[in-house]
Amino acid sequence: MSAIPATSREWHLIARPQGWPTPEDFALREVAVPEPGEGQILVRNVHMSVDPYMRGRMDERESYIPPFRLDAPMEGGAVGEVVASRAEGFAPGDHVLHGLGWREYALVDAAHATKVDPELAPLSAYLGVLGMPGLTAYAGLLEVASFKEGDTVFVSGAAGAVGSLVGRIAKLKGAKRVIGSAGSAEKVRYLLEEGGFDAAFNYKDGPVLEQLRKAAPEGIDVYFENVGGEHLEAAISTLNVHGRITVCGLIAQYNATEPTPGPSNLPLLIGKRIRMQGMMVGDHGALQPQFLQEVGGWIRSGELTYRETVVHGVDHAVDAFLGMLRGENTGKMIVTL
Repeated sequence: MSAIPATSREWHLIARPQGWPTPEDFALREVAVPEPGEGQILVRNVHMSVDPYMRGRMDERESYIPPFRLDAPMEGGAVGEVVASRAEGFAPGDHVLHGLGWREYALVDAAHATKVDPELAPLSAYLGVLGMPGLTAYAGLLEVASFKEGDTVFVSGAAGAVGSLVGRIAKLKGAKRVIGSAGSAEKVRYLLEEGGFDAAFNYKDGPVLEQLRKAAPEGIDVYFENVGGEHLEAAISTLNVHGRITVCGLIAQYNATEPTPGPSNLPLLIGKRIRMQGMMVGDHGALQPQFLQEVGGWIRSGELTYRETVVHGVDHAVDAFLGMLRGENTGKMIVTL
């Protein structure tokens, strides 16, 4: 069991970003490590997550999740070791998944912590392939997009934490063809050589529509949307009749300071009878046991491999977050504390 220090470091948001966040919008502050109260556990965070949705929480606007408060610790997924407990069912040495990342030590209400087993999978996997991004990919493809065997699937942001898993799951579930777009030649190589994609292209190499039509000469049946903008317009043009779109993220628009124009070809949704649906992973908790059993089985059998990009040290957490927004990660971006 770890010794408990007197102080811990945590990241605070100190200014609301205007457009792209900058390091000056954040401050790393030292605070006293608290004692757990009744029903609480003190956790030494081992890994924390940085995710695209966190950018939205930095703005003061109405959304599906409250904004981060200024001059207060930010939040996000984390896994760590229990170092002190006043909660039944949790003991020092246990490992837990919880929502109070961005800090070295977290005082967590036990009701909001889930025990995880480091023997079943590396702890970092519970933030990625077996965590929120994994369930997002699984539910977004199978439930929201109503994927069926023989579908051709196009994924934008395909080398990221969610997109890379969508491609893997689609292939394992019998997709006819899986196509991905990414932002560098290295990521395209990863998708083709390690990621299980049948085709992939760098969206910076030319118009997305031209590259997508070349990769999918028979059209696509499912589009998993992580980017927005030109990608969405190209997908609508390429979708077959009764195509489905899962809108998971729109990272191309998160740092925009002006409203971004929508696709100009929305009338195609009518003639093609396209279904476009936004998704929130929190709506799909009922799938969690099935997801863990099936994806966990694929990992153990070696059928599903995954990539992580790891940044070391709590002091580099903001660098990791900004790098993730710029697309510097392949697979899940993890900060190891």
